[in-house]
Amino acid sequence: MSSISTSTPSEAHTSFRIDRKLQAAPARVFAAWSRAEAKQAWFSCHDDWRNAGYALDFRIGGSEYNEVRDGEGVVHAFRAHFLDIVPDRRIVYAYDLLLGERRISVSLVTVAFQPDAGGTLMSFTEQVVFLDGYADHGERREGTEVGLDKLCDWLASRAADVPA
Repeated sequence: MSSISTSTPSEAHTSFRIDRKLQAAPARVFAAWSRAEAKQAWFSCHDDWRNAGYALDFRIGGSEYNEVRDGEGVVHAFRAHFLDIVPDRRIVYAYDLLLGERRISVSLVTVAFQPDAGGTLMSFTEQVVFLDGYADHGERREGTEVGLDKLCDWLASRAADVPA
């Protein structure tokens, strides 16, 4: 598990990109990101964590909030704001992540959707700054990979439920 040191303010920057080839049209993939009931169904990286609150106002200037409690009861809160949305093509948002009451990171994310041989090539790019001694050790990328794998599985099992 990641660790936090509170002794000295600090910033550690990193970025990563994850590409996924999805067997669904861009409109269906975009709907899985933009509709609350769909996104809440796949947007997690730990099946054993308890959901403690979710809200999605999907529009430029809108927000998303997801709060979960881990096995020890610690709150993990995701707070996002949508900066740019091009239907079926692009979503850009900024978010911070809190562990308990402490902000551990701030990120800028771009999710791009391109038609590709009857499906979609989705690219997820995150630029992140970890704050005040928080040591990530690659866990952010790993958790994001798990979440995107869940999106792939969810789309494959429910493609007919997500209208274009």
